Amino acid sequence: MKKLLPPILFLLFILLILASCWLLGSRHNLVFPYNLLGIPWILIGYLMAIKGKNLFKKLDTNIMTFDKPDKLVTEGLYRFSRNPMYLGFVIALIGVALVSGAAISSFLWVFLFFIITNKWYIAFEEKMMTETFGQEYVDYCKRVRRWL
Repeated sequence: MKKLLPPILFLLFILLILASCWLLGSRHNLVFPYNLLGIPWILIGYLMAIKGKNLFKKLDTNIMTFDKPDKLVTEGLYRFSRNPMYLGFVIALIGVALVSGAAISSFLWVFLFFIITNKWYIAFEEKMMTETFGQEYVDYCKRVRRWL
């Protein structure tokens, strides 16, 4: 399961939200046009994730989840969140849940994505960051929260 990269999990959860909402007939709590309130959430979340990724590219650092980190990124969105790409994914999934009708099942999928990301990806990455950067990373963690 180590090869399941976060963007793939994100896409899988979009499909799960849509399937549970439309194919399984979950009760929709938002109807058109109110469900369109999810579009800004999708855009903001997607832009956050892309902005975080682009900063990694700009700084020429490793973005692959399961590879050893080579630079500690603390600028841009990383001044406010240690995980803006994951935060962006969660925000975008909230948007998808709203657009698809805001079924309770949709939000349960978002919550499950958050739990998996927090307990599996982020926990793994934080361990690697601590091993690689030591006190510098510990100090960064004291200044900047994991999510917000």
